[in-house]
This record gives sequence, C-alpha cells and structure tokens, in this order.
Amino acid sequence: MVGLVVVSHSRALARAAAALAAEMVPDRPVPLEVAAGLDETTFGTDAVAITEAVTAADHGDGVVVLMDLGSAVLSAELALDLLEDGVRDRVVLTPAPLVEGLIAATVAAAGGATRQEVAEEAAGALSGKQSHLGAPPPGPASAPPSGPGPSATVTVVNPHGLHARPAARLVTQVRSFDATVELRNATTGSAWVPAASLSRLATLGVLQGHEIGVRASGPQAAAAVEAVVALAARSFDETGASPPPPATAPAPVAPGAGRPASPGIGHGPARHASTAEPEIPDVPSRGPGAEWQRIEDALSTARQDLLRIRAGTTDDHAGIFDAHLLLLDDADLLDDVRSRIEGGSPAPRAWADATARIAAEFDALPDAYLQARATDVRSVGTQVLRTLLGVPATAMPDEGVLIAADLSPADAAALDPARITGILLASGSPTSHGAILARTRGIPAVVAVGPALLDIPEGTPVALDGATGEVVVDPSEPVLAALRERAVAQASRRRRALARAAEPAVTRDGVPIAVGANVGSVADADSAATSGADLAGLIRTEFLFLGRDTAPDADEQEAVYRQIAAALDGRRLRIRTLDVGGDKPLPYAPAAAEDNPFLGVRGIRHSLAHPALLAAQLLAIVRVAHDVPVDVMFPMVSTVDEVVAARRMLGEAMSLAGGSARPGLRVGIMVEVPAAALKAAALAPHVDFLSIGTNDLTQYALAAERGNPALATLADGLDPGVLRLIDAVCRGAGDRVSVSVCGELAADETAVPLLAGLGVRELSVAPPLIPAVKEAVRATDRARAAAVAARALGSDGPAAVRALS
Repeated sequence: MVGLVVVSHSRALARAAAALAAEMVPDRPVPLEVAAGLDETTFGTDAVAITEAVTAADHGDGVVVLMDLGSAVLSAELALDLLEDGVRDRVVLTPAPLVEGLIAATVAAAGGATRQEVAEEAAGALSGKQSHLGAPPPGPASAPPSGPGPSATVTVVNPHGLHARPAARLVTQVRSFDATVELRNATTGSAWVPAASLSRLATLGVLQGHEIGVRASGPQAAAAVEAVVALAARSFDETGASPPPPATAPAPVAPGAGRPASPGIGHGPARHASTAEPEIPDVPSRGPGAEWQRIEDALSTARQDLLRIRAGTTDDHAGIFDAHLLLLDDADLLDDVRSRIEGGSPAPRAWADATARIAAEFDALPDAYLQARATDVRSVGTQVLRTLLGVPATAMPDEGVLIAADLSPADAAALDPARITGILLASGSPTSHGAILARTRGIPAVVAVGPALLDIPEGTPVALDGATGEVVVDPSEPVLAALRERAVAQASRRRRALARAAEPAVTRDGVPIAVGANVGSVADADSAATSGADLAGLIRTEFLFLGRDTAPDADEQEAVYRQIAAALDGRRLRIRTLDVGGDKPLPYAPAAAEDNPFLGVRGIRHSLAHPALLAAQLLAIVRVAHDVPVDVMFPMVSTVDEVVAARRMLGEAMSLAGGSARPGLRVGIMVEVPAAALKAAALAPHVDFLSIGTNDLTQYALAAERGNPALATLADGLDPGVLRLIDAVCRGAGDRVSVSVCGELAADETAVPLLAGLGVRELSVAPPLIPAVKEAVRATDRARAAAVAARALGSDGPAAVRALS
C-alpha cells in the first residue's frame, strides 16, 4: 500500500488533518506519517524529520508527500536529496491542497491505488469545492466505457448526501473489483465521473434524495454494480443514515430477539414442522421375549438410519451422530429398558421411561457439557420410539421457510436445500447441532426468535436474513425488494467464489494462504476435491474407530487413508491421530468414568495410555507417507514430553515399515490448550507445524462449553483473549514452523483477515466453505490486516473486534 507523509509548519494542524483523513477509511489503515513543526509548539519544518517519516511510511509501494506552503516545499525537496536512491525513486511530491488532498490521497491509497494515482487524486481534490462554488473543475468529464455494460440507478438517503465519508466508502468498494465503474448525478443531469476517484465524485454534488446512475465495464462489471447497489441500500455504511422504514413495512416478529445462525436470505410461505413426540398407546405387554425383540429391531433400524445420515453429511460435523450411535449401545440404558420390560412394561413405554430417566439425570448434573448431552438422549429416544410405534419420522414441510421450536441433528441433515428456503427456530443457539448442520448445508437460518414464532399461521409469507437475524412476517414489496437485492449480491459473490475455487488464495499484497478441508470420511475427501481444497487440512480419524466392537488394524486404516489420498489426487494429507476419550469412549479401550471428560484422558493422553492403538495408527500413516505427502498431527497436546513420546513411537513405526526416509512426512500438533499456546516457543523446536483448534481453545480459554446454548454468546472465538492466544502461537512458532487454524473460526469471513494479520498461513474448513474462505483471503491486505489485528488484541470484547473488522 502507498504510504503518505504530511509536511506542515504546524504539528497540531498536521495531526488534525491526518486524524480527519483516517476517519474516511477506519477499516483500512493507511501508512501515514507526520513531519511537522520543530516541536509541539514551534512552527517550522525539518528535512531530516521528513526523511525519517518517508522511511517509516514506505512499505514497498512508495510514498506521496503533501506539504502546506513555503519552506515546507523546500524542506521536502531537500529531504529527497537525503534519501537513498532506491527510496527516492518511490517518492512523489504533490502540489495538492493539504487537507482536501490528504483525504483524497488516503482514500485512494486504501483502495490499492498506485502512488501516481494517489498523487493525481490528491492534486484534483479541490474539484468538488470548485464545482460547488461555480469554478470549473479541472480535467474533462469521463468518457463512456467501451461497449455495453451493466448499469443501475440508486437513491442516496444519507442526510448529508454523498459527502466525504460515504464517498470514501464507495471509492474503497469499487477499487476492490476488476472493473471500471462510473457514476453520474441523474437528478442534476451531471456528466459521468470515475467512481474510483474521491475528488471527481465530489463534483457530482449529490444530496439526500438524489438519484445516481451507476455503470461499469470490465471482467467484474456486474459484480461491481451489484456491490454499489448493495452499498447504497446500506446507506454507504454510514451510522445513523438509514431511512425510516415505510409506514406499510411490517415489524419483525420479535425485534432484536432473533440470532443469526446461517447466512443468506430466505423467504417464502411459513411451513410448520411436526416435531411432537408420538403418543404411547396404553396396550399390554406381549411378553418379555417379544417386547425385547421389538427393542432390538428398533435399535437396528435406528442404527442404520443414523449411519446413512452420517455418511451423507459431507462436512466436519459428522461426529455429531457418533454420540447418538454410542447411545444405542449404552449398557446402562439398555439394562434399564430390559428391567422395565421384564417388570411387565411394553417396549415403547419401557424405552420412553428409561430414556427420560437418563435425560433427567444429565439435566441435574452441574457440568455444562454433560447437561447438554440430555438433548442427544432425547433426540435418540424419540427416533427409536417412532420406530417402535411405526410413526413416520418428523414430517418435513412443503417448500418454504421451515418453522419449528428446535431442530434435531437428524432432522437438519435430512432437509433438502432445494425445498427449504430458510429455517426459523423459536429456541436453539447458533452453536447447536441443528444450526451447525443448516449452516454447512447452505440454508439461511435464524434461531432463538421466541415463542411468538410458533403462532405464525401456516402459509403466511415470511422473510429472514440469516446474517443479521432479521425476521419479517408478511413483508411488503419494498422490504422484499431490498432482501432480493441482498440475495442477488450474495449469489454473485458465491458464483465468483465457486468459479475461482481451484485457484490459489493470495492476499492483495501477495501473501499465499493455503485453504484446506476438514475431512471425516472418504465422501468428505471427494467433496473437498470438488470444492477446491489445497490439501486435507484436518483428517478426523475417529470415524474409523467409533461405532464398532474392535479397533481397525493398520491394514484397514491404510486402505482408507489411501482412498482419501486418491480422492484428493495427491494433495497433502494432514492425518490427526485418534482424538477420543471420556466424551467419546471406545468399548475396546475402556477408561474410568470422569467428572469432566473435556479435562480428562483424551487426545494424545488417551493414545499414550493405549500405545497399541497409537502404534497401529502410526504404522498405517507411515506406509501411506511412502507414496503421498503426509502430515501426522497429535491432538490435545499440553507438554513437550507428550510430543517427545509421540515422536519416539513414530520413529518406531518407521522402523517397522522398513526404516526408509519419508521426506514428505511432517510432524505437528494441535494447539487447543491455552498453556500450549503460551509455550509455543518451547514446543516449536519439536514440530514442523502448529495447528490451532479454535473450538477447544475458545472453550478452555473462556471456561464456556461451546455446545451449551446458555453460553453461546460467551464462547466466541473473536474474544480478544482468544486472539491473544493465537498471537502467542504465531510469535512462538518463529519463521521455521508454520501456523494453521482448523477450527470454525477459520470459516468466519470476518476472522480471516485478522488471522492473516496475526501470522496464520493456512486455514482448514468444511469443504463447502472453501470457495468463500478463499475469496475472503483474496480480499485481504495482510499489512493492513496486521494493523487491525494489533488493535483487536487490545479490544474489550468480540463486538469491538467485529466493529474493527
């Protein structure tokens, strides 16, 4: 980015001008230095101070220097002579007016303009004032673009029209597209001017209520016009500038109550889902043998249904169903059911009472994680009960917006995105399993709308914005039109992202950032390949170990890893060793009961406690690494000793596999424990990479279980405390060890620039999210992002971080 230097006789004047200019682009800080006054109170200029300011402002793209008058110009010229040749060639002195020129130059620099373009913008900064006061503006009006192109007309609602701040936002927006965008004041009949020029926009004299025409040409012309239309609809992002809603516009169902859960615009008729638990008929038992057989048949059917749903869930949340599968084999539950049957209860009543008892016990526990498991018990309980009674699964409605009190994972996984245009839930949280699955399936969703939602009559038109939480019942045509415009802009962004999905993701200032896929099955690997994954950034191997009575041997594991490698056509595989423990027990690796499984024997702790399991897995990984570039990654690491022990076992596996070198084999760890983040410098010499699991890191840092709806607002990965831990990892890693993020924060487009600014060089997300994340990388200026990230570390909360981003 081009840097700026302000040379003035008055230090106070220069600082005030710099502060005013910075307000034009609060989210895109420009390198701006002040060389003014001989001290805080003495007027004058100093050539040496100017050379120091130029050096500080030069980030490689050159510097534009603005001066006030007289000796300021002479001092700047002398400073040029004092600079080294390589630096001097990148400096432009401009005769621009100091205040107006600095504002125009700052906006142009923030938009990525060259130093010559920045200097020209600064020099033409008086044109708006000249036009307003009747003097002819410099320069000819813009010539029409060559050939037909997309166009639109928008109305400016900002109270002060298209003044400096909204105009700066517009300039920054259009400069991000590969297109030539032009505007005219249709109300006054002005000439067309380039939208990328703040000084030329000022000549339009746009006031509140004026209509402006927009036209564009070039490869991204349509997207640029759509972006300008969307920006105008948001009042050019000026706080307090939005017009009052029309009198006919309906109010949201519960203003402020809905919580955004899955981005996107949805509208259509309200369709209520039938989610009530089936009634149990009062019929006598057919005898213990017959009733137990009914239980076994129902469990078998439910197991097959869950396995089918799990296999079709091509995202990194298939593990949601692993807990449900384990419940079907829970000894305590089944012993209770059998006891009730032998006491004379029919199968449906015995099953319902036993599951209700276990769910109530979970509800009564003080641990938030275990309390949340009551939801899993009730979900599985209802699924088996429906099978026992021959009642169809939850009826999904006709095409439209699905309305329900809540949504189970199985129901969410069964939704057809072609029919369900949106989801509205009276309760729930953005981190609930149902919301997560809706998000990865691309269905817009708003949760926690409130009980009034359930009173909306069937078929009533409703609309929602899953990115803002807005819900509108029976929307007027203007409201629908505004939502459709948003939807068009979002669809355009999605198309653009999909078209470039296979291309590398490189920031605007040339920093490559790999975007990989979180994989939990061979099907996920297929999806990752078609979504443009640069690698398998996280292979969750638990799918090979759960839901079975014996562990897979090295041969079986090797075969599956090779299938994943084939699906990804030679891309690097990052295979995480088995991550199970108290929260995901294995029947063939029994462990003592734990009061808090999240703080128990899990991850690398569990693997080192069961060395035979780890040895077989490492042997399979080493064999695959002979033919495919492979990373082996150890989860839940807390100490250096754990890494040393795991690497020793890896060396033993390599000896068993023939001892030949695997040059493509790298070793890394998951950073999920705050202590590991803070001692990254001690861990770095033992690994090739560090991969931050932000889901666990967030819940451990904030003491907030991420699946607990009551703590949904607290368990936020953008909390400055969590960002400081990520920053500690990046700084501790040094230059040799790369840092990646594989938690859900990596898929947050707001977080992507911050992570890049902190030093993260690889992101891994669910396969369907890869194209959008790559686009977020391409829109990032790493140097600018680093400045924003530094400010985020000192923020007081996630909301302040989002405001910065």
